[in-house]
Amino acid sequence: MSIPTDSFNSATLFDSTALPSELLNSIEVGVVILDRTFEVKVWNKFMENHGGMRSVDMVGKSLFSQFSEIDEQWLRTKVDPVFNLKSPVFIIWEQRPYLFKFGCNRPVTCAADHMYQNVTMFPIVDKAGHVEQFCMLVYDVTEQALGKLGMEHLNEELKTASRVDGLTGLYNRRYWQERFDEVFKLSKRRGKPSTAMMLDIDHFKRINDTYGHQAGDKVIKMLAALIKRCIRETDLAGRYGGEEFAIILTDSALDNAKVVAERIRQFAQRLEVEHEGKTIRFTISLGLAEFDSNIKGAMGWLELADQALYEAKQNGRNQHRVFESVTL
Repeated sequence: MSIPTDSFNSATLFDSTALPSELLNSIEVGVVILDRTFEVKVWNKFMENHGGMRSVDMVGKSLFSQFSEIDEQWLRTKVDPVFNLKSPVFIIWEQRPYLFKFGCNRPVTCAADHMYQNVTMFPIVDKAGHVEQFCMLVYDVTEQALGKLGMEHLNEELKTASRVDGLTGLYNRRYWQERFDEVFKLSKRRGKPSTAMMLDIDHFKRINDTYGHQAGDKVIKMLAALIKRCIRETDLAGRYGGEEFAIILTDSALDNAKVVAERIRQFAQRLEVEHEGKTIRFTISLGLAEFDSNIKGAMGWLELADQALYEAKQNGRNQHRVFESVTL
């Protein structure tokens, strides 16, 4: 048997001492009755079973002396409308996971380490129309809470999966492009320097042909990890396709971007990738293009970095090149 929370939408008039103990102890809801000083008057079997405190040990005691996890000032403020306005008050688990820190009802199968609770507190009006006591109903909503939290977690995982490249952990091309478009618009408005960088692995087909595609994937993954270590959290890095990566160094003028590009290049040159007992070494080429207000669009900006990358390839690889000027 359960008591719906909307059953008490106004002040309630009854004698708490007349409540049948069978009713109090059979319902799957916590029932606690307290007076203005928060001294416990009624403590039903649900509260005994989950709180580990017997009714005979709780009745006559201050609620706060027995449950230190309850914020006394907060609860007193929360209950004020019950006494002063004769109005019910609700606490839902989304706002506060629990009032009483009870363990999960099914510790073996439950994924929570505590019981999630909804709590309703309503006034008990005596025959003279005064409120000297209030009733607190405690509902176990752990299953509902875990279901909602699980769905939110799943949605967050799906959102992340839609943005991130599965192999490298960097942004995938679609999401990177969306963010890049935003950076371009912001650069247009603010006029602050930012630099686009394109890079890829030199002779990558040779790595795949010599060591196999699993080795090639490992090289790509290791390079992605290296890139993460060399850029700031505010920078934007993504796997643009195959062995090609795109990076936006936000608020970075060309001189600073050159330092970052050279750091990535040198670290990549020294990197050793172990695969099936063999050591793979590789180099990368990079192209840089600083933002210029004459650039017509985000793709135009990226194409300039790609042209600089092509120049680095044509001039011997394992180097960075810069697109020096915009002639549009």
